[in-house]
Amino acid sequence: MGAFKKSELLTIGFMMFSVFFGAGNLIFPPALGQAAGDHSVLAMIGFLMTGVGLPLLGISAIALQGGRYIALMRRRLPRLYVGALLAVLYLCIGPLFAIPRTGAVSFEIGIRPFIPEGELELGEGIYTFLFFAATYYLAINPNKLIDRVGKLLTPILLVGLAILFMVAFAAPLGPIGAATGSYVASPFAQGFQDGYQTMDLLATIAIGTLVVNAVRMRGVTDDKAIGRVCLAAGLITVSLMAIVYGSLAYLGATSASVLGHSANGGQLLTAAVEIFFGKAGSSLLALIIMLACLTTSCGMASSTAWYFNKVFKNQISYERLLLLFVIFSFFVSNVGLTQIIALAVPFLVAIYPLVIVFVLISLFDGQIGRHGAAYRFPMYVTLVFSLLDGLNAAGVPTPLVNSFLNHYVPFYSVMLGWLIPAALAAFLGYGYSIWRGER
Repeated sequence: MGAFKKSELLTIGFMMFSVFFGAGNLIFPPALGQAAGDHSVLAMIGFLMTGVGLPLLGISAIALQGGRYIALMRRRLPRLYVGALLAVLYLCIGPLFAIPRTGAVSFEIGIRPFIPEGELELGEGIYTFLFFAATYYLAINPNKLIDRVGKLLTPILLVGLAILFMVAFAAPLGPIGAATGSYVASPFAQGFQDGYQTMDLLATIAIGTLVVNAVRMRGVTDDKAIGRVCLAAGLITVSLMAIVYGSLAYLGATSASVLGHSANGGQLLTAAVEIFFGKAGSSLLALIIMLACLTTSCGMASSTAWYFNKVFKNQISYERLLLLFVIFSFFVSNVGLTQIIALAVPFLVAIYPLVIVFVLISLFDGQIGRHGAAYRFPMYVTLVFSLLDGLNAAGVPTPLVNSFLNHYVPFYSVMLGWLIPAALAAFLGYGYSIWRGER
């Protein structure tokens, strides 16, 4: 990496961690651990593949393109296909799920423990109104405040989590419980799908350019050198996230005998922190997570409004789009955290395989980029399977199709039926492109 200093590499690594690790990521590993119990290790391996490994591959793929990844998508796939894929992607990390989740998570962990049961609905409405008003104000008036809060917040959050984990390992809440639900028969596959909920791979497509630009600003201009720097910094991020996720899963796995099965990871984490540290610890955690959620909300709202402003060619102003997305997010947030998570699953199950397949193929763009069918064939095949998986996750029955594909397609029953067909389609597309002389 030449002149790139180790201290600068560490700075990029922490920046990448702060980009990917939002407060929402705190709630899924403990819920996984509680439900997976004694099958947590296998479930966490699957979770880490999608929640950590895929974002690392995504940032590497973006780095190899010099930060111009959306332009690559538009060159390799039909414009209508890319337009629909990116629209759904930005809506998922924007007003449909990710932005409302920031308000719901910060309320669930930060405010709910201090509100009487009978006043929860009113309290949530007032809090989320103030939260999204602050989101709009900060996103409409960009300044260094958000950056400063983010730079201060990441170390504070890591220190706070480190203290929590040391206590959790030194004095566990209870014994590791038994696996429940899907984690009994297929813990790895269920954990793999749980990693979709972090939405980090989707966010990589939207904000990966920020990381590449940060590297460029430090004097690295060669695309290959940028790729090496991003990969090394990504390994720092992967290590931190794997430690945090694994520790949170252990906390959840040891909680069932004391807390029972919580409705969501936010309630689980809040109850565990209160047992370990009392009300004072809960208050400090609440403040940190509210700030983390606010910065994440601002970033996602700004990115989504900017993208659709470009899609509509400035016919709808950034300010109006931002206001629309913030108002919509406010209403969705008040549906409740558990409901938001449940509503997100069908969309994420449908879109994630498409992004995974494109990212994996794009890593080899230098070798196969001129053979367009090597992209198109697997993306079309994956679309069929991802739509079927989305319908199944939404509870829409397709019994005849499911019965046929369960019999002939490996892993279809655990919503990973797209894996082998996509790989075969990539090879067939590559061969077809060579045969046709496609350029």
